[in-house]
Amino acid sequence: MKKIAFKMKLKPGYKEEYKRRHDQIWPELKELLKNSGISDYSIFLDEETNTLFAVQKVEGDSSSQDLGLNPVVQKWWKYMADIMETNPDFSPITIPLEMVFHMD
Repeated sequence: MKKIAFKMKLKPGYKEEYKRRHDQIWPELKELLKNSGISDYSIFLDEETNTLFAVQKVEGDSSSQDLGLNPVVQKWWKYMADIMETNPDFSPITIPLEMVFHMD
């Protein structure tokens, strides 16, 4: 199992809405993530920059960012597009982050 991290951007003023939507994450999306080998998934917010920092454990070579062809994921992206910076297909603009230190 490996751990990956990436960052995204939240539009200013949408912290509570972002949190509310994720507190009510769709069961079918949660099931898809788990069935795709994604676990221990956390997202943090830097309120000074509105940068979202995501980290997840994954089995295999894929991550949540590789599920973009799934209709559930596409629907979620559209649902979140009004409060995040997105690409033309509504996927969140994500920037992979390189791990430079880890301690167990």
